[in-house]
Amino acid sequence: MTIEPQDFDYLSQLIQERSGLVLTEDKHYLLESRLLPIIRRLKLDSITALVADLKRNPLPETLVEITEAMTTNETSFFRDAKPFEQFRQITLPHLVKHAKNKKIRIWSAACSTGQEPYSLAMCILEEAAKLGDVEVEIVATDLANHVLRKAEDGVYTQFEVQRGLPVLLMVKYFEQRGDKWRVRENVRSLVSYKQANLLEDVSGLGQFDMVFCRNVLIYFDVPTKAKVLANIHKQMLPHAVLSVGSAETLYGITEKFKAASPDEKHRGLYLRQEYTGSL
Repeated sequence: MTIEPQDFDYLSQLIQERSGLVLTEDKHYLLESRLLPIIRRLKLDSITALVADLKRNPLPETLVEITEAMTTNETSFFRDAKPFEQFRQITLPHLVKHAKNKKIRIWSAACSTGQEPYSLAMCILEEAAKLGDVEVEIVATDLANHVLRKAEDGVYTQFEVQRGLPVLLMVKYFEQRGDKWRVRENVRSLVSYKQANLLEDVSGLGQFDMVFCRNVLIYFDVPTKAKVLANIHKQMLPHAVLSVGSAETLYGITEKFKAASPDEKHRGLYLRQEYTGSL
């Protein structure tokens, strides 16, 4: 299935406006593979026919379906490992020290199918001794409702749990359901899932002590990155920490954040620019 240039331009603009995702010219294959099930469901025969249908009758449910199809990204348990080590060893003690009303709130932004927030929840349970009487709440958000439903259910295939999840943690925090594995209740109870678009007002989520927004900014252009970071900044408490992906940097994008440390120990961690403390 080939994509005409004008159809690619129309769809890429539509997707960018709705999600911030920038589709470069080399992503024709991604557009084709992600939209093919929608084309079949609508009983159409091509992407050109889909575009014509959208122009003629842009049904909200179809627009949502297209956006969700394009914004489902790769994820795994304890992805990249180091951010979770940083969380346990560096960030969590900082958060406990500054916990307001004996509560820590963590935001997992663009959580996809839930592996990141559940990885964080397992870290919390493993470090329970450091928490004392401090309560932790993890709020996980994504633009796509279908991935949130999977995340909330907490059921994963053997392949999914084997990717990044240590065997000891799998045995401790998962229960087998036939040929699949479900996250145990004590892990799931730490996480609540909500639909949210990082390009829009997210004030309804409340204020957070830490935000994980990892491997998300790489899909946006610079103005969109700046907008997303401004929205995140508004939801962060004065002492809050932001964690981004290892391949991401905020340098040259925004002045609202500063690196937590110039050395590799704190790589990927940022503080609010106006915060005078340190980790």
